[in-house]
Amino acid sequence: MLAPGFHGIKHMNASCTTHPADILFSGEKPFPILPAVDHYAGSEKLIRKALALQQTLGPIFDITGDCEDGARAGAEAEHAEMVATLALSDENRHGRMGARIHDITHAHWQRDLEILVGTAGHRLAFITLPKVRSAADTAAQIAALRRVENTHGITRPLPVHVLIETHGALREVWNIAALEGVESIDFGLMDFVSGHHGAIPGSAMKSPDQFEHPLVVRAKTEISAAALANGVVPSHNVTTELKDLDIIRSDATRARREFGYLRMWSIHPNQIQPIVEAMRPDFSEVQEAAEILIAAQDASWGPIQHNGRLHDRASYRYYWELLLRARSTGMQLSDDAAGRFFEN
Repeated sequence: MLAPGFHGIKHMNASCTTHPADILFSGEKPFPILPAVDHYAGSEKLIRKALALQQTLGPIFDITGDCEDGARAGAEAEHAEMVATLALSDENRHGRMGARIHDITHAHWQRDLEILVGTAGHRLAFITLPKVRSAADTAAQIAALRRVENTHGITRPLPVHVLIETHGALREVWNIAALEGVESIDFGLMDFVSGHHGAIPGSAMKSPDQFEHPLVVRAKTEISAAALANGVVPSHNVTTELKDLDIIRSDATRARREFGYLRMWSIHPNQIQPIVEAMRPDFSEVQEAAEILIAAQDASWGPIQHNGRLHDRASYRYYWELLLRARSTGMQLSDDAAGRFFEN
């Protein structure tokens, strides 16, 4: 089964030229290509607003319906039902809405799964697990998710996104990233800083300290390295800046270029576009990627020369994933590349 980001790919039949998705990743799991933004919304009003924006901009960002911080105490079931209903609705046009459940120490987390998966399991894009303390916690919640899926006849295992925001989770992040079904590892900066009992100053929750304090830098680097080594998408924490687009764009740029994050949270619609722009590949490299892949396809994926340099399947894989990331951020591809590799 192909990763979510491979939807819309034009696969070729036996009489046509072989497609890169079929030839370059034969026998192995392709790296997930996810939208560059994971937008969090807790209330019905904000989720509907985000879904409307997604319909306008296209699936260049995901939406996470927050059943953890977004739910009032005592109203957890009603909140999960609301999120599930919206995920099931026609407003979720692109099918890129997931949900965050309560953490494993909360009494309602299993009921969250039953409501969300039982109602909208075939329409949810992913389930996010917050505040895991270990790989064992994560595995237990994934196992519960699979049982609920089985009970409700959901044949597509839902991808799992895991929030790293505790000391124990950071210590075991490599084991967590290696678990079957994990698609994204997310950094929860606020809870991580709070968990240090004042040893990390509050200024590390925002820029520039969030990119410079040694303990925070260590956490970000370890999470990104563990995710990428295990074929999982690293997702960066939110920026607290809501209005200054240059600061938002700068935070996303530093996350991408200095720490290798391929995705970032947003908590306000103003943050979505600058994050997408910062995460978007360089236009000239996308052009080059398209030219190389077109020439490689014409050469039946044997070695080629392009601008005086040799390319083979090792570099083809890099350029194919680059093209996929470009498309997921809404970049326009050449007519030839779009026609060869994508359905729309």
